[in-house]
Amino acid sequence: MNLLSIAGSDPSSGAGIQSDIKTFTSLGSYALTVITSVTSQNTTKFGNIEPISSKMITNQIDSIFSDFKIDAIKIGMVYNSSTIKAVFMKLSKMTIPIILDPVIKSTTGGRLMKKNAIVSYKKYLIPIAHTITPNISEASMLGGIPIKNNKDLLRCAIKIQEYGVKNVIITGVPSKKGEISDFVLEDSKQYFISGKKLKKMNHGSGCNFSSALTVAIASGKNLRNAVKFAKMFTYSSIKNSKKIGKGIPITHYTRKSDSNRKILNNAIYDFQNLKNVYSIIPECQTNFVYSKEKIKTTHDILGVSGRIVKAGKDVVIAGSLEYGGSKHVASALLEISKKYPQMRSAVNVKYDQILIKKCLRKGLLVKSYDRSMEPLGIKRKENESISWGIKQSIKNSDVPPDIIFHKGDFGKEPMILIFGKNPNEVIEKISKIL
Repeated sequence: MNLLSIAGSDPSSGAGIQSDIKTFTSLGSYALTVITSVTSQNTTKFGNIEPISSKMITNQIDSIFSDFKIDAIKIGMVYNSSTIKAVFMKLSKMTIPIILDPVIKSTTGGRLMKKNAIVSYKKYLIPIAHTITPNISEASMLGGIPIKNNKDLLRCAIKIQEYGVKNVIITGVPSKKGEISDFVLEDSKQYFISGKKLKKMNHGSGCNFSSALTVAIASGKNLRNAVKFAKMFTYSSIKNSKKIGKGIPITHYTRKSDSNRKILNNAIYDFQNLKNVYSIIPECQTNFVYSKEKIKTTHDILGVSGRIVKAGKDVVIAGSLEYGGSKHVASALLEISKKYPQMRSAVNVKYDQILIKKCLRKGLLVKSYDRSMEPLGIKRKENESISWGIKQSIKNSDVPPDIIFHKGDFGKEPMILIFGKNPNEVIEKISKIL
């Protein structure tokens, strides 16, 4: 998943472009950047700002979109009106989700948006955003309403929404003792997402929240779940903040080391680079999964939370690697593992009779099942069809199959599933038949 951050540079890496890179990367996405301003700041003080020229900002954006497929965009610091207009001119006709994080003042005291640029911000950037994430102070500035209670929150969010954005999230709302909330106006729905409050000064939590939200939205989460995800990520980053410099601690997110994630990520990269691999991506798209050693549910199986999709002759990842991220391919692997626990990886590809013949010529063990024979009661249950089919295909087999296929049924696409002990073995099998 490719995510673009359009923001200013913070040499302390506490916020801005550098913070976004850290967040996107830690959550399994590839970070691309367009720098709008260069700042001199650290954990104790704010120094100076030097805006990048509109022409250079435009050139940066052109260079990104001429080479990469972008799944979502986060816009942070845009210092002046010329920057805002340059960004608008390039993004206004795009349908990619844009997460707008108003950056008006830094934690260390610097003003990051000129006062006269706020009018341009409202006119040009807010209308093209999918979601905007101001804190209480920023929301008050943008909405022109001092926020003192929940009624003010709603009034202010509605005012911001009137500029053209569909979703407004006002962060850092004081809640009951020991908690802090985010107020969400999602189209016409309003609700709070609450969590534990940490009494720790920090540099970077606002960027962490909006960046994590960008990842979640790009991977297909609905807004409520995306906010929950971003809130949990931000809580963890604040909790693990480090006093690296002499001043305010910098937020820091640490993910437990997971060799499975690295192995699967590398295998997906190899899959994307197989010659003509786009030709075996089915209409329902592809997922690639890898399980823990002991599997009890699909939540023990790592997969792409969205899909691996075909874009012309390219194959791209639309989503991030998450346990429980796959339903269908993971359900097939779960059923296989009950009889053959050594089989821990699988991928689905397009059904093609020629591929099946190649599998047989290469000595791969091929099994199949007939979806038209599936009991009606099974068809009506979510994901039960896959489990039933896998059981049917392996019930008389003493050794694990390499391939299981079915020829589809009414409204059901035919499919090939390729299994292996690990993702690298799956890649080897795909290589044999391409």
